[in-house]
Amino acid sequence: MIKIYHNNRCSKSRTGLEILENAGKPYEVVKYLENVPTFKELKNIIALLNIDPIALVRKNEAIWKSNYKGKTLSDDEIISAMIAHPKLIERPIVINGKKAVIGRPPEAILDII
Repeated sequence: MIKIYHNNRCSKSRTGLEILENAGKPYEVVKYLENVPTFKELKNIIALLNIDPIALVRKNEAIWKSNYKGKTLSDDEIISAMIAHPKLIERPIVINGKKAVIGRPPEAILDII
């Protein structure tokens, strides 16, 4: 089943959800700000995306700028920061089986559904 890590306050995330609705395929919505992924889950998502953890961080968020910017962090420390502050996680993330994409632009979702 397709899974979308969604934040309803984000226009790109809402557009991504609309793309899934229009595709007519079953999907699951994970409101990741309320149901924060575990360390293992987030590490798996990053592996499916085939990116470094830092590429999943929203670096313009105030939390990142005040607490982490300019520091040398390990991949595990970056993942832990995203778990402690889920607003730092880029969105939307869509997973379909062994494929995953960050929906920026939202049309990128079409590549995996």
